Amino acid sequence: MTGSQPSLPNSTAGQIELPARAASAIVMGMAAVGAVFSGGLVFPVIVAAGAIAALREWHRLINGGRIAREMIPTGLAMIAAVFLAQEGRLPIALLAIALGAVCAALSAALKRSAVSWPIPWHAFGAVYVGLSVVALVLLRNEPRGSAIVGGLFVAVWTADTAALLLGRLIGGPKLAPDLSPNKTWAGFVGGTLAAGAAESIYVFLSGGAVLEGALFGVILALAGHFGDLFESWVKRQFRAKNTGKLIPGHGGMLDRIDSLLFAAPVCTALIYLAGFNPWIGGAQ
Repeated sequence: MTGSQPSLPNSTAGQIELPARAASAIVMGMAAVGAVFSGGLVFPVIVAAGAIAALREWHRLINGGRIAREMIPTGLAMIAAVFLAQEGRLPIALLAIALGAVCAALSAALKRSAVSWPIPWHAFGAVYVGLSVVALVLLRNEPRGSAIVGGLFVAVWTADTAALLLGRLIGGPKLAPDLSPNKTWAGFVGGTLAAGAAESIYVFLSGGAVLEGALFGVILALAGHFGDLFESWVKRQFRAKNTGKLIPGHGGMLDRIDSLLFAAPVCTALIYLAGFNPWIGGAQ
């Protein structure tokens, strides 16, 4: 993927990557928090924009690094799904996602150069991103929506950051060397526990139940870890290191939100299907 460009030593690359990663994370974190606690259409607009950026990278990845026309139907589907979910029209929002997936599959099938296996990948992109963005909008529209989405971010970001730092500091056995050689069991376990601790503090400060908050954070952290591993597996299928170059130190949008894409639907399932909400009965 890098051609004839010389690679930097690991220590040098790490010294360059970490400051850029930290700066990008701070900027994106501030933007995300601002969107969560803003009223009106700010949050759904930001979510829709992020979804389109992620789908652009997804279809490029499948299309050998070239712009893919399949992003047109899936991008339009994301816009429709986000704003339908914002209006409380969940069934139609899900229908929009399904329609985007079908249109992407048809577009891929009509390409002369297409072989059979990229077709379901193009279709899956709409579902992969679409369910997550609809989940985010649904969560934000809950009575304690800003606290819930904020808690989702706290768990995922803490797990990611702690896993990175503890993995580098402690090292030890690799978590999934064939998928992501840099991930360790120390980072996986430490990041999960750190997310539970951070979430319990956040839930306490936002008027919820502390012990439930800790469990909530652990579950979301585990979902985020699996989301990270899933994207690593997808990139391995297409022989790519990153999904793009949009975010310094992180790669593409998908590289930054891979954990969130799994954690957001899990968070929605916990609240809507399992009735597990640490903020129930807390301060409004």
